[in-house]
Amino acid sequence: MNDENFMGLALAEAEKAAALGETPVGAVLVVGGEVVAAGHNMRETWQDPAAHAEMIVIREASAKLGRWRLDDATLYVTLEPCLMCSGAMVLARISRLVYGCRDPKAGALGSVYDVVRDGRLNHMFPIRPGVLKAECSAVLSSFFEKLRAARNAD
Repeated sequence: MNDENFMGLALAEAEKAAALGETPVGAVLVVGGEVVAAGHNMRETWQDPAAHAEMIVIREASAKLGRWRLDDATLYVTLEPCLMCSGAMVLARISRLVYGCRDPKAGALGSVYDVVRDGRLNHMFPIRPGVLKAECSAVLSSFFEKLRAARNAD
């Protein structure tokens, strides 16, 4: 499988989040060409501010692999990660990140802040932005359009 295929799996996770009324962000973590963990936002359902898709898959992968260092892992996520999630990626030592669309409000890998370019940190990783960008953006746009329409109808 390639980056587009794995991002497609992350998009499927984002759709699951949308079906639950969660912000539709999905993620998959891959080691050696195999999906180790997959998940989506659960912040509203769990009432947990840290229940972002990236945090969920990092925790799940670490538990499955029995280690916190994920230095052989690529993380695929549909939306540019926030500061919390980007920090967790640095701490987990992921080897690579692939994301779909930028987050101009909270993105911490180039949009609002750029964690991996902060030389004070002890780990950096390459990033491939824009994989299935249009599809990732469409899922988010559709979700928020429906949310606004529902709020305006009340």
